[in-house]
Amino acid sequence: MYEIFLKVVDLVHALGYIGIFIMTLIESTFIPIPAEITLIPAGYLVQSGQMNFLLVLLVSTAGTVAGSLINYYIAYFYGRKLLLKYGNYFFIDEKKLQTIEFFFQRHGAISTFSGRLLPGLKHFISFPAGLAKMDLFKFCLYTAMGGGIWSGLLIALGYYIGRNEDLIHQNLLLINVVVVGSVLCLALVYYLRNRGGRK
Repeated sequence: MYEIFLKVVDLVHALGYIGIFIMTLIESTFIPIPAEITLIPAGYLVQSGQMNFLLVLLVSTAGTVAGSLINYYIAYFYGRKLLLKYGNYFFIDEKKLQTIEFFFQRHGAISTFSGRLLPGLKHFISFPAGLAKMDLFKFCLYTAMGGGIWSGLLIALGYYIGRNEDLIHQNLLLINVVVVGSVLCLALVYYLRNRGGRK
């Protein structure tokens, strides 16, 4: 496995910052390529002085936003038509579609931000945002915030323990647990504040 890691490091180094942008763009669409494949080796290259941390973070965040925009615009222009036509296969009708749109119109910012941090959801959170025609500036802002935090964590992980596969797996699991826990706490605070505001 160590040899595989070194090959990925060599690939990331060869592709450079443009390669990181392309890989994170693809990862942020509906193609479920984990960002860990690119950003942990990039963090190791930062540690060895072959890449710059800030540039890797900026490029990977830009890639995340660009890939998310692809999903956003697919849903923006075609999502409603497709769901109304084929939604019955996924138990989605007009009423449920309106509920999704209404929810994202009210809670799109927190949903986009937290969705970019949650495993299994980050690849798809842009679809309901586009479906609800969420404000584009807000969508890009909160996608960049969530994506930037996740990218930063992976780059830092590669920076500090990039060669040790066992430590990578252990700490990646820990990061996911901490991130999910933090998002749940954020969601609870958001819910309590908004519930209080409606009284």
